[in-house]
Amino acid sequence: MKKLTGAQIVIESLIAEGVDVIFGYPGGAILPTYDALLDSKIRHVLVRHEQGATHMAEGYARVSGRPGVVIVTSGPGATNAVTGIADAYMDSTPMVVISGQVGTSLIGNDAFQEVDFVGITRPCTKHNYLVKDVRDVARIVKEAFYIAGTGRPGPVVIDMPKDVQQAEHPFSYPNKVDLRGFKPTIRGNPRQIERAVEAIEQSEKPLLYVGGGVQWSGAAAELTALARGLGIPVTETLMGLGSVPASDSLCLGMLGMHGSYGTNTAVCNTDCLIAVGARFDDRVTGRIADFAPNARSIIHVDIDPSSISKNVKVDVPIVGDIKAVLTDMLDAVRARESIGKRKAVWAKWHQQILEWKRERPLYENGNHKERDSVSPLHVIEEMHRLTKGDCIIATDVGQHQMWIAQLFPFERPRSLLTSGGLGTMGYGLPAGIGAKFAAPDRKVIVVTGDGSIQMNIQELGTAVQYGVDVKVVILNNYFLGMVRQWQERFYQERYSYSAMSVPNFVKLADAYGAKGFRIEKSKELAATMKEAFATPGPVLIDIVIPKEEAVMPMIPPGGSMSEMLFA
Repeated sequence: MKKLTGAQIVIESLIAEGVDVIFGYPGGAILPTYDALLDSKIRHVLVRHEQGATHMAEGYARVSGRPGVVIVTSGPGATNAVTGIADAYMDSTPMVVISGQVGTSLIGNDAFQEVDFVGITRPCTKHNYLVKDVRDVARIVKEAFYIAGTGRPGPVVIDMPKDVQQAEHPFSYPNKVDLRGFKPTIRGNPRQIERAVEAIEQSEKPLLYVGGGVQWSGAAAELTALARGLGIPVTETLMGLGSVPASDSLCLGMLGMHGSYGTNTAVCNTDCLIAVGARFDDRVTGRIADFAPNARSIIHVDIDPSSISKNVKVDVPIVGDIKAVLTDMLDAVRARESIGKRKAVWAKWHQQILEWKRERPLYENGNHKERDSVSPLHVIEEMHRLTKGDCIIATDVGQHQMWIAQLFPFERPRSLLTSGGLGTMGYGLPAGIGAKFAAPDRKVIVVTGDGSIQMNIQELGTAVQYGVDVKVVILNNYFLGMVRQWQERFYQERYSYSAMSVPNFVKLADAYGAKGFRIEKSKELAATMKEAFATPGPVLIDIVIPKEEAVMPMIPPGGSMSEMLFA
């Protein structure tokens, strides 16, 4: 059998896994693998910074459902990737990162561009490997993809010493993986599912609380069928938006720190909370002692057993894949004729929630189009009008992220890409680029702020080089907007280092070879955005908004859902 180098085995293994695109940046310790990559059919996207590569891989994974692949060199190349790896870990995003490493004989000697990448990433990966023998390369790649995409998804690191990349061995790719210590539970316990259905049937005010796990499991259809079949309203986390079509009256939108009055009031009054693929994050719960205070039963469905009762004690835990559990739950519901009698009661509960939503809408509609300055609400309305809602939106982190989450009606899953757990500024542009590689036929819009865009704006060069048709909308208030909002409300208007000077974004876009637009007045918005969205290729739109614009309502730090601020 013909022998291949370790580097060639890596590439052949990636091909065997169906990898079609890699995001990366070459350097000395990974050059053997880059040399092998040149002869392969895999498309490589040369990024401008390794953090950009990891976020592109995240965007690709979030849209495609397959692990994103990153390749970087040792030392600073590896450490530059850590933020994206940690981001993927927090948001359960499958990713395989292949890093170069100094030769095995030099490890531990403080060699040029040496870092203990396995040690650095141990707290923020599902698993990581230091490959010491070329005979293990194919097996490790197979295991890495299996671990990244099975159970609760997450990132896996493969650290490849240079001499292992250069050593030779016959190539044979394993057909299956058998890891004794990694056996995720797929099917939920039937008795627990029956208990959950019983608790729902006995409730007066049931509420589905769904997170990103629904989308990773591909269970949006099953969730929607369950909600519609029973008439149970649904509230979504930031990562769960799009699990149920926003146009469905059962879909209440986002809950938590910047959730609506109606949604959060529903959580405060529910007597049966059904958490599906959500982890009771502090941005959702607020003060945990006062979260869902009237819930007699809390049901939690999750594939990760460590998430069960970690933050909020639950009454009916169900460990398993969301799609499999919801399928079994639907069967259990259909087998119970008595449960249909509860729908009239639940319909009254649904109407009560809708009344709360009407009582305090998120933002008063009306005069924002007539004012001279540009309202973020108006921008989002124009985006929706121009795309008819059929687009992928990647955001950065801050006020713009919350406005999108509150106001853009996502009709399908895998349409909102955002950094939820880690809250990473600089995520949006590279994630949007990665999304476009995963779904070239879908419109991709990046919504960002003047602070966030400057974190990874160099990736505009990547978009130009590869002709990525991505529209970047900057909501520019010359401040770190969310920081300013907190300083205004909780720090006596002491604006400590949150004001920001920004470049001329139109000239900067031109310097990169992209097209730039600037909007300063409300009357300019519709025509300019229409022109910008019709312009092919990468486009950057700098939209000036008032610095006083705030994301409301909000739960104050340390507060509960019943203590929301509205102005």
